[in-house]
Parts: sequence; structure tokens; C-alpha cells
Amino acid sequence: MLLGPRLDPVFILFMTIALTIAIATHEANHALVATALGDDTPRRYGRLSLNPFRHVQVGMLIVFVLLGVGWGSTPVNPSKLRPDPRIGSAIVAVSGPLANLALAYLFSIPLRTHMNLPGEVLQFLGVAISLNILLFVFNLIPFPPLDGFTVLLGLLPSALANALRPLERYGVFLIPALFLLSFFGINILGPYIRSAMGVVSRALGIPSLS
Repeated sequence: MLLGPRLDPVFILFMTIALTIAIATHEANHALVATALGDDTPRRYGRLSLNPFRHVQVGMLIVFVLLGVGWGSTPVNPSKLRPDPRIGSAIVAVSGPLANLALAYLFSIPLRTHMNLPGEVLQFLGVAISLNILLFVFNLIPFPPLDGFTVLLGLLPSALANALRPLERYGVFLIPALFLLSFFGINILGPYIRSAMGVVSRALGIPSLS
């Protein structure tokens, strides 16, 4: 599944809209699950909302349009999470990517039911499906600061999780370094992401959009 020509203005518009929806839903689900597990921090910060302006900054959208990089964050206090900070954090972490998976499935319904829609709508649906599957796959990579690393810490025995936790301080450098390597032809993440997106797409019965 391809995300399309990056310099096409229509594609950029569709990607910006789809990313806004995807990040708002992703972060709102983090907030909802954290609240359900006993942490009132997201509510106090106004993040328990699907309003994209609660989660997506204009500056982030500009960076996304220019560089193709987007992000979001939800304030959470792990010490307040049930059943304990490590397991609670893992549950909150996985809820974000799962929200993107659900969005991909919902956006695919018109395609899977062969609805007769205008070409522009079909193009947007294709972009939104691909983007949300990409976010699902990418965020579950077990590298800090991605959600997948927090999920991994929750799945591992506590002693091993504590041994890996110091890696979190290097997370801000690790992912950018992997992207930088791709510019020099060392594409570590690309093959995994493409393969995983294909697996997820087929598992959901979503038509190929490539």
C-alpha cells in the first residue's frame, strides 16, 4: 500500500486531513484508556476529546507538509494507573495504535462493500487507510519513544523491563538516527514496515491500494 506522490497538492491536503484525524483519535484513545485506568491527568489537560486542536499543533502540520513527519502526545502519570505503572502504561500505549487500526478498518468499509464513490473520495480513503495502517505498524516498533517500547516493557518480566528502561533516555535520538540512515541507503525500518503493512491489510481484508 503506497502513500502516493508527495508533491501532489491534493495528496498533501488529503494526508494533512487524514493525519489530523489519525493523531487526534490516537491521542484521544490514550487519554480515554488512561482515564479508565485511574489517571485523571489527560482530563485535567483537556485531552479527553476528539477535538483535533487539543492534540495537533499547527506547527506539527507544517513540519509534516514539509518533511513528512508528524507526532502527538498525551500527558499521563504512570503512578496513577491500574493495576500498576508498568502494566497500566503498556495498556495505555497499545490503545493508540489500536485506534489507528480501527480507523483503517472503518475507512475501508466503502471499499470492501464496493460503494460507488467519486474518485476524490476513493483517493482520500486510500490515503487514510494507508496512513492509519502505517501509524499502527510504526508505533508498535519496540524502540523508545514509540508506543511499542512501552508495550514491550509491560510484557517482559519486571527485572528485564527495568534493565531495558534506561534505553528510554536515548529514544529521542534513536528513531531520527534510523531515518537519517535511510538517506544514505541503509533502510532498516522500510522493509519491515512495508511487509507488516501488507500483512495487516490482508488480515483486515482491505483491498490493495498500491
